Amino acid sequence: MTRTLAIDLGGTNLRAALHDGDVRAMRVLTREAAPTTLDGFLARIRAVATEAGDIAAIGFAVPGLVEGTTCRWIPNLPYLDGLDLQKPFAGLTVAVGNDAQIAMLAEAVEGGAKTLTDALLLAIGTGIGSAVLAGGRIVAGAQGGACSFGWACADLGDTGEDRSGWLERAASGRALDAIARSLSLADGAALVAAARAGDAGAVSALEAPMRSLGTALAGAVALLDPQAILISGGIADALDTIRQPLLAALRRQLPPHLRGIDIRPGAFGSHAGLAGAALAGATGPLWRQIR
Repeated sequence: MTRTLAIDLGGTNLRAALHDGDVRAMRVLTREAAPTTLDGFLARIRAVATEAGDIAAIGFAVPGLVEGTTCRWIPNLPYLDGLDLQKPFAGLTVAVGNDAQIAMLAEAVEGGAKTLTDALLLAIGTGIGSAVLAGGRIVAGAQGGACSFGWACADLGDTGEDRSGWLERAASGRALDAIARSLSLADGAALVAAARAGDAGAVSALEAPMRSLGTALAGAVALLDPQAILISGGIADALDTIRQPLLAALRRQLPPHLRGIDIRPGAFGSHAGLAGAALAGATGPLWRQIR
């Protein structure tokens, strides 16, 4: 087994773990705020790699568009744009992928999509990422950016913006944080906790973002006819609370033969990015061909 450093880099957090056997039992090395500069990022990865010991590979899950080992467009961390991550880590096998596609890799190889040929994954954290498993393969698209579901729009009046899509602005972790603050709650996690505890205001406040998410998601289900929808990212831990309003909104917009679609947490939950980064790093740049 290739000893691999797994890096899951989100818009606000960086997590790292050491993979030297079972991706379900990796040693977590750090969870911290995402670096704000390129020098800070490279310094932290080198420091964590030193802590990990004798590694042969690094796998990166990043929140944006990737081509090979080069970050092409990372909206929340623009200092990564244009960076070929192989270059600063010469001598190591390096694999880089969009965080949602990397999460789908984990679920397809070792998790909730292992027995499926067709599935949709939503990675909901700071933003909204997505990935599609079709015919047993992870869909990449012409530029590696297929299935960028955070950019779906179900509002004809939305004027759009350059760095985030309508659905991200309506239903991502950032959107839930903003809703929470309007209720004098600390963040989206506190909002979900209040709804779970039966707080009527919190329950009502979650209806609009879940209606937006379900309505937009119906288009993807109608287009792709997946066997299941998997939820990963930070919001995966809240699925017990958001599942019913999300399903209700989704099913309202689907024909009868598609309304049986199931929404469930991925087997790796919020750790899917780390698990997928470990599997990708151990395989190398051709990680999409694992499945």
